[in-house]
Amino acid sequence: MAAKFKAACIQLTAAPGVEASLEKSLRLTREAAAAGADLIALPEFFCGLATQGSRIVPAALPEEKHPALAAFASLARELRLWVLLGSLGVVRPDSRIANRSFVVDPEGRVTARYDKIHLFDVDLGEGKNYRESETIAPGAAAVVAKTPWGGLGLSVCYDLRFPHLYRALSQAGAAMLAVPAAFTRLTGEAHWHVLVRARAVENGAFVIAPCQTGVLSGGGECFGHSLIVDPWGRVLADGGEAEGVVLAEIDPPAAALARSRIPSLSHDRAFTVDPPRIALHARRA
Repeated sequence: MAAKFKAACIQLTAAPGVEASLEKSLRLTREAAAAGADLIALPEFFCGLATQGSRIVPAALPEEKHPALAAFASLARELRLWVLLGSLGVVRPDSRIANRSFVVDPEGRVTARYDKIHLFDVDLGEGKNYRESETIAPGAAAVVAKTPWGGLGLSVCYDLRFPHLYRALSQAGAAMLAVPAAFTRLTGEAHWHVLVRARAVENGAFVIAPCQTGVLSGGGECFGHSLIVDPWGRVLADGGEAEGVVLAEIDPPAAALARSRIPSLSHDRAFTVDPPRIALHARRA
């Protein structure tokens, strides 16, 4: 049975370029390690992000040339801990950009990669429109990373609104779910806490959700409130709005206990959808 461990979320405001963002993220990761963290999670696009009108503009480099990978591989080896690089902008061979998560083990090896599947193309009103697909190519594969404490299901930000992804990850062996994000302030104030807690409750899983905070270059604003939530939906840690580190103790058997109490992951039933009947019921209501 996996032992208890400490998880940490790094909360920061990324600069547009890599150098300043990387220096800050390494410093905060060291702070988390000094506080006893065993698994440290960074937010989406932590190593460089800006907005240009509706465009989301990450700092992007080919994977083999990205300084964050080498820097965090070295830091993971030095500190003997696991790191989730929430996401980096990675230039693909076809010249498009992937929004890519990496899991790095204490040997400095990348043990899992995940490209964000669902892209943030929304019209929020008040002139707040975003078109992630203008700069980012979507991924197509769900990923469960192996850790000493159990499976870690990978996702990024807008994925949070697609519960079937997390159900698939949980049914594939994830007892923990990662949601690194740069959630906007507008949507975060309305939906962030309830969605993160819902994914935990629906799947009987721990959710580790580091989120950027503050105003980005170009005017986009992130919500902060990095969260660690247990399988019963209890908030174990909330980062508020300041840059910094939040930690919580994770007890892996709690996921199995929650799933034994409410075994909904094994209760799926096939069903059909009958649009005419749905429309008829809606009229009667």
